[in-house]
Amino acid sequence: MASNLIDVTTPALTLEGISRRYGGVSAAKALDLTVAAGELVTVIGPSGCGKSTMLRLIAGLERPDSGSISIAGEVVADRRRFQEPERRRVGLVFQDHALFPNLTVARNVAFGVNRLPAREREQRVAEVLELVRLNHLAARYPHELSGGEQQRVALARALAPRPAVVLLDEPFSSLDETLRGRVRSDIVAVLQETGTTSLLVTHDQTEALSVGDRVVVMRDGVIEQADTPERVFEQPSTRFVASFMGDADFLPANVHNALLTCEIGVVSTVPGWANCDVDVDVVLRPHEVALALDPSASAQVVSQEYRGAFVLHHVRLASGRTLRSWQPHHVRYAPGTRVSVTVAPGTSPTLLVNDRAVTEPPIAAAGRALQLPEPSPVPTSR
Repeated sequence: MASNLIDVTTPALTLEGISRRYGGVSAAKALDLTVAAGELVTVIGPSGCGKSTMLRLIAGLERPDSGSISIAGEVVADRRRFQEPERRRVGLVFQDHALFPNLTVARNVAFGVNRLPAREREQRVAEVLELVRLNHLAARYPHELSGGEQQRVALARALAPRPAVVLLDEPFSSLDETLRGRVRSDIVAVLQETGTTSLLVTHDQTEALSVGDRVVVMRDGVIEQADTPERVFEQPSTRFVASFMGDADFLPANVHNALLTCEIGVVSTVPGWANCDVDVDVVLRPHEVALALDPSASAQVVSQEYRGAFVLHHVRLASGRTLRSWQPHHVRYAPGTRVSVTVAPGTSPTLLVNDRAVTEPPIAAAGRALQLPEPSPVPTSR
C-alpha cells in the first residue's frame, strides 16, 4: 500500500506563542512547538496541565487568545483569521472512539470522506480498513466489535481524508492493560507505515517514552521540556520533569573543583566545573543507586517493594532523607538491614540550581549573560 505523500521540508505543525484562558485560569501559556512531517510526538503532564486544550486549539475546537497555529505551512489561527475544524486537515481520535452506533464500520470510515465521488469513497474506505486490518469487519456495527477494534476503526476514519496531522487524545486509556499494549503497537505501526504526523496525549510515562519520537512534558499550561525520550528521562530540564517522568530522588550536593559530592560520598566528576565551589541538588534515579551489605553503615533499608524482575528498596540515610534503589529480583535486603549507598559506575546525574537543570557553572553562565552581545550578522536572503 502506498504511503501518504509527505512534504518533509515544511513543518506539519507549528505553534507560536499560543495562549488560552478560561476566566481567570490560563490553560495554555505562550506555547511554542514545531512538529516535523512524519513525526510522532507524545504529550504528557498531570491532569489540568493543558495537554487536551492544546489539542483542541490545534483542531479548531477552541480559539486561541494570542499566537498563531500553522498546519502544513498554512496559518489556520492567529489574530486575524480562524479556520473552521472541518477545513484544517486534522484527524481526531478520542478516548471513547466516538463512533456512530447506527452506522456500520465502513460507513463510519466513509463519514470523513463523504464529499468524494462514490467510487473513490468506496476505494478509500477499503484502503484504510485494509491498513488497520479490519476490512473483514466492514459490515459490522460498533457494538459488535472489541474495544481494540473500535479504536482501529476510529483511526481508520481519522486517516481516510489524508490529514496533515492526526491528534490522539488518550486513545488507549479505556482499554485493559493487555489489550492496551497490543492496540498501541498496531496503531503506532500504522502511523509509521503511512508516515502520518501525530500528536498523542497520554497520562502514562512509559507509553510517552516508548512511543514518541519526541516527548512534550506540560505543567500548568506551559511546555516544561520538548525533547527526545532519552533526553527527557536522562537529562530532565527541571525538577518537575525529573520527578514526573519516572522515579527520582534529590540530594543536596556540592561541586568543588569539578568533583560532585553529597551525603553518600563522591558522585562523579563534572567536566568544565574546575575552580568552582557551587551548591546544587543532584537527581538520582533508583537504577543509579547501588547498595551493598554493610553492618557498620549508617544507611538503613526501611522497606522494599517486589516488582517482578526488580525489587525497589527504600533506604533512609543518616540525615533522614530517603533514596530508592532498584535491585535484581534475587537481591532483597530486609527492612532494618544496614547498607552502604553509592552511585552506580558511569552515572552522570542531572544537577539542579533553583529547580532548573544546569550543565555549566551558574556563575559562568551569569557572567556571559552580563556581557554585551556580539553584533548580529547582516541577514542574507534564503
